[in-house]
Amino acid sequence: MKTKNAKNPASAKKLFLDCEFNGFGGPLISMALVAEDGREFYEVLPCENPIAWVAQHVMPNLNKPAVTGFAEFQNRLRIFLSQFDSIHVVADWPEDIAHLCRSLITEPGWRFNTPPLTMEILQIDAESAQPHNALADARGLRDMVVKTSKVSILKGAK
Repeated sequence: MKTKNAKNPASAKKLFLDCEFNGFGGPLISMALVAEDGREFYEVLPCENPIAWVAQHVMPNLNKPAVTGFAEFQNRLRIFLSQFDSIHVVADWPEDIAHLCRSLITEPGWRFNTPPLTMEILQIDAESAQPHNALADARGLRDMVVKTSKVSILKGAK
């Protein structure tokens, strides 16, 4: 009988990450994680003073009210991540990974517990059904990576 090895990155569940934030290096506005199997996390944070570009391109596409604050956001993220034995996060932009890592920190020197997780940044230009919506962008990333993986497997079989 085989047992599940949660420490083996190859057995980790892939979660595809996208974030929207208030300008380059700015505060997080929304985050989405989409699992290979379709489970999804999407939350929005308050953004009281968006820069002009964000006000025009991101804010109208959030499609969800903001949570009351960062602690509520973190609790929802913790609950979502806790359903996995191990996680491999895939993103297409380094700042998305930075925002995810920052979201794990609850106070100086403390973080909430997560399953073992690894991260990967791909240089890929995925299509989105609704650009500048983190959930739609994360779905697009997942779809492109899964499609590309299947094509690679089929090419290797010939």
